[in-house]
Amino acid sequence: MNSWEIKNRIRQRVAEEEGVLRKVAPLGVALCHPATYDVAMSSLGFQAIYQEIHRHPEAVAERAFLPDNPEEYRRNRVPVLTYENERPLSDFPVIAFSIAYELEITGIFEMLDLCGIPLLRGDRSARHPFILAGGPLTISNPVILFPFVDGVIIGEGEERIHQFLDIAAGADRENWTEQLARLSGCYVPGISSEIPAPCRAPDGCLPASSRILTKNTVLSSMFLIEPERGCSRSCAYCVMRGPRGGGMRTVPAEEVLRRIPENARRVGLVGAAVTDHPQIHDIVAGIVENGREIGVSSLRADRLADHLGEEFVRLLAKGGYRTLTTASDGASRRMRDMVGRNTEERHLTRAAELARISGMSRLKLYEMIGFPGETMNDIEELIRFSLEISKITPLSLSVSPFVAKRNTPLGGAPFESIAVLESKFSRIRAGLKGKAEVKPGSPRFAWIEYMLSQGDERAGLAAMDAWRQGGRFAAWKKAFGSLRNP
Repeated sequence: MNSWEIKNRIRQRVAEEEGVLRKVAPLGVALCHPATYDVAMSSLGFQAIYQEIHRHPEAVAERAFLPDNPEEYRRNRVPVLTYENERPLSDFPVIAFSIAYELEITGIFEMLDLCGIPLLRGDRSARHPFILAGGPLTISNPVILFPFVDGVIIGEGEERIHQFLDIAAGADRENWTEQLARLSGCYVPGISSEIPAPCRAPDGCLPASSRILTKNTVLSSMFLIEPERGCSRSCAYCVMRGPRGGGMRTVPAEEVLRRIPENARRVGLVGAAVTDHPQIHDIVAGIVENGREIGVSSLRADRLADHLGEEFVRLLAKGGYRTLTTASDGASRRMRDMVGRNTEERHLTRAAELARISGMSRLKLYEMIGFPGETMNDIEELIRFSLEISKITPLSLSVSPFVAKRNTPLGGAPFESIAVLESKFSRIRAGLKGKAEVKPGSPRFAWIEYMLSQGDERAGLAAMDAWRQGGRFAAWKKAFGSLRNP
């Protein structure tokens, strides 16, 4: 693929978008997501910040993404270009990255390198763009970003991005870092002394919702909106738990429904605990009864079983659901109790029954293994119960290794060895062969994520070394060798 074909792919995608924002303003911001277009444009947080930048009177945002194939760009000497005006990132005074989780750090390296921008903060000067970071990763472990960025907005960025843009539009570049460091919820490497508590956006910023609709995403043409933000639950592994996640703030049903545009035929409800919303039935009914398809990001089995029930699941089926998806997140009752999941077998059994009654093709369960203290007895309980579920309705298990995150009660928990995880996956596959579909996560990539989630600035530098060496597991293992072995 040559440079013309690369640009033509961008133009085709933009031509198929609805809702692109354009204006002329003195301060240009390259708003970047270190994931590919199809993933990034399904991020509600990314779309929310895109709109906030455009609301600022002195600023305009142009989007950029990790190329589908960075080597095509490298071979053709094409920099990463923005989608609105096909400008290279190096043309902008500000590059703002929205980062969801640890493994996306290599996308930052790719995007900066393709534009000839030094990766390390210390190698850049005032003639280079100011690199700002935000997004979900900042709530758990932003430290790995510190060698590479000039500033970080910790937590919810809707309000702070405006304050930063005020600084960037009104002050000389050499004063940006000092002024940003004075803002609560912001961290400036080399100036700030400690990581602040996460920002909390004002209630007036809720709900976040999509601006751009396109069929070319993993959530094809789906309008996203959050009926709630945060979570009131206390799962020990989750960064959104309790006060640090901001608690749970709900948006009235009538306001959620009012915000959905007429041209949105598919609507996705996004949040950490959407089915905990006290009016979730009314919201879903209002969407489905209007002839739209529905998606819900977090169906809780206990809510389905004890509160919402058959009528609610039938609404989901009417709204296009073919698979009922929920989470167990604990191989046994003992493990679920240990992490505060509060999901019982009867909840999951009832979810399977509801899927069958409503005419759905199967139940999909998200599962985590490798919690501290887990044994093969817990795995055997998972197999036994999964076989029982499979007699009610076809079952798919999506099983991931547990990765401890900072700022959670399990933040310092060790990572289960790769060999043990692989043996557990083998036992699950063998025990459910022919009875349930099993989709295991990669223990190796989970270990890399763990090393980054627990690491300091040295872990970020190790990630850069691994990326430079090709990004294979052997390169990561070598780069992290001085920190910890798998």
